[in-house]
Order: sequence, then structure tokens, then C-alpha cells
Amino acid sequence: MSNKKSFDFAIIGGGIIGLCIAKELKTRFPDAGTAVFEKEYACGLHGSGRNSGVLHAGFYYSSDSLKARFCRDGNKALTRYCLERKIPVNRCGKLVVAQNEHEISGLEELYKRGKANRVDLQMISVQEARKIEPRVKTFEKAVFSPSTSTTDPARVVEEIAGDLVRSGVSVYTGAKYLSRQKNTLKTAKGDFEFGYLINAAGLYADKIAKDFGFSRNYKMLPFKGIYLYSSEPQGNLKTNIYPVPDLKFPFLGVHFTLTVDGKNKIGPTAIPAFWREHYKGLENFKLNEMMEVMTTELGLFLHSNFGFRRLAFHEIKKYFRPVLVSKASKLLEGVNPANYLKWGTPGIRAQLYDVKKRNLVMDFCIEHDEKSCHVLNAVSPAFTCAMPFAGYVVDEISKK
Repeated sequence: MSNKKSFDFAIIGGGIIGLCIAKELKTRFPDAGTAVFEKEYACGLHGSGRNSGVLHAGFYYSSDSLKARFCRDGNKALTRYCLERKIPVNRCGKLVVAQNEHEISGLEELYKRGKANRVDLQMISVQEARKIEPRVKTFEKAVFSPSTSTTDPARVVEEIAGDLVRSGVSVYTGAKYLSRQKNTLKTAKGDFEFGYLINAAGLYADKIAKDFGFSRNYKMLPFKGIYLYSSEPQGNLKTNIYPVPDLKFPFLGVHFTLTVDGKNKIGPTAIPAFWREHYKGLENFKLNEMMEVMTTELGLFLHSNFGFRRLAFHEIKKYFRPVLVSKASKLLEGVNPANYLKWGTPGIRAQLYDVKKRNLVMDFCIEHDEKSCHVLNAVSPAFTCAMPFAGYVVDEISKK
């Protein structure tokens, strides 16, 4: 007889996606044994705890996408959760501004998408925009999203992890995935038997999926994001301010984010990273990862698939503080470079790349069968979408 611990559901990855899936499983199957395996000493130390903290409204995404399907409802669910748990939420809204006549069509497309997604949006004049934020710069009009807000992502993750433990879910930290052998999960904390496995490992989701026969056409392409923090006093900015994005890319451009404590920051960058957890210097350096990632990036650079070469040149310039501040100053009057000296903690976007189609995967992506489910692409606005997205994942599992 095996003396291994056994669980009905084993979840790899203690970020917000893995935690919310565990929470959903415990709600639907209260008598089932559920466990989360997180490689770090605490949950949410990578993408979930390093993101901007913005609760997005859901108007960037085409109405046939999973992102559109979950963002609006996720915003409401996570806002409600934060308020119930007394986690601070800055309900400051967001202005999306146009810099010239050419961008008006992009602004109108966002408004159209928002309405199709049943998101509360307002198309407003320059004068109305300046009533919301007196310093804002925009051409002719702007889009205002009153339901966009910000919170503290680390606090949210900590609270959800606490919920799980209190409900009887086992949360193992320091339990790095090593391998699998049939229905045995081998981790740094020992071996565990499982009935069904969910892989929500973020930057390593594709690697783990390959051990189960999935992710054949995908690999992870990491992008580093860094914000530059302002030393201006609390309340100096009234709302988040974003440019009209290039909808061909999954990045939203340099913008002003109003933090939960009323300060502001500009960014982020979307710089191609050289290995999966390439936060700074040689931290977490892995030679084999660097060779794999750089080989992929070199191929994209040479062939300029999906405009990668232009994107790389454009983003690398943002490493230079004057360039980042200059881009931000196009959105707001009175931006003083002397106020923007402090770089924040870097984050890595776990962006999935489709090797066969040679493009970035724009929407959420899962693959699954009767034994395992793999969350391969859960990038922004995954933090906002986490609760309804978890419901969708459990629905898909239940079908099997």
C-alpha cells in the first residue's frame, strides 16, 4: 500500500490563477481533497504579486475573446472581494486619451468594444476629461472608464491563500515541481498521488505541460515590465491615464497608474527577457533557458514575425529613464523628470508564443484531457479575470 499523500485535485502554482482554481474546486467539491503546490516560500511572488494592481474594466478585448468574457465580471467579483475583506481599493477610474487625429479611430474602436462587452464607458470631450484630471492631454475627446480601479495584488493573493487554508485546502510552499510518474507528482516536498492535476505554473506552464503531452505548438516568451515611481505627493493625480494602444500587440503602452495609496507610476516596459525569471542582473540565471529564449528571439528578430524587431527596438529604449518619462509626458501636463527617479520591482509577463503560427497568443489558452488541465496563457488582465476564469477552467474539467 502506498504511503504517499493523495489528493483528488493537485494544482501546480500558487499565483492568483492557481489559488482561484483551488477556491472554485473547494466550493464545488467540498469533500474532495485539494492541494496547491508552490515552489517559492510564499504564494504570489512572481506575476501575481508583481503586477500593476489595476482591476481592468474589459474594453480592450474583442467580444469573442475569453478576456472580454471574464474581465467585466472579474472586475466586479474582485472589487467585491476586496471590499468584503477590507483590502483597500482605489476606485479612481481610467481615462484613455488620443494624441492626434489618427488615434481617434482607435479610441472609437475601444468604445465600440466596451459597449459590445457591456462595460460602463463614456466618450467625453476634452473639457469633461479635464474635469476628471485637470492636467490631462487629449485630442478632441477621451474615453472614461469609471469601473477601473487599483488594489494591492500581494494583499489579495495573501487573503485568498488564507481562505484556502481555512477551508481545508492544503497549500504547500517550497514544493517545486520536479517531474511526474503516472499519477504521482514529484516535488521538492516529496511525492504526492493525484486524481486530477491542474497546471497553473505561469512562466513554467509550457514546460510542465510537455511532461503530460501538451503544449506541443507553444513555448513561453518572457517580457520584462518595470514601472518608474513618482515622488509627487499623494493625490497629485486623480485617475489612471492610458494612451490608445496598438491592438495588434497585447501591451497597453506607457501609461500613468494611480496606486492604491494615491501615488502614481509610469510604465511599464515590455522588454524581451533573456530567461524566464530574468528580473535583474544574473538573478535566477539558467544557461539552457537563456539559449532557448534567445534562439527564439533571434529567429523572430531576423524574420520580424508579428513586428518583433520593431517591438524590441521600441521597448529597449524604455530602459532609459528620459525616454520613458518623455513618452508619459505626452499624456499629462507638468511632468517633471526630477520626480521620476525610483524604479519599481520588475515583473515578467508569461507570454505564450505559438511556434507553428509564429505569433503571440493574444487570448487565454488552456489544454486538457481526462487527467490534467494546463493553463498555458494567462496574461493581463488575468489578475482581474481570475475568479470567473477559474470557474471556466473548472467547467472544462467537469466536462472531462
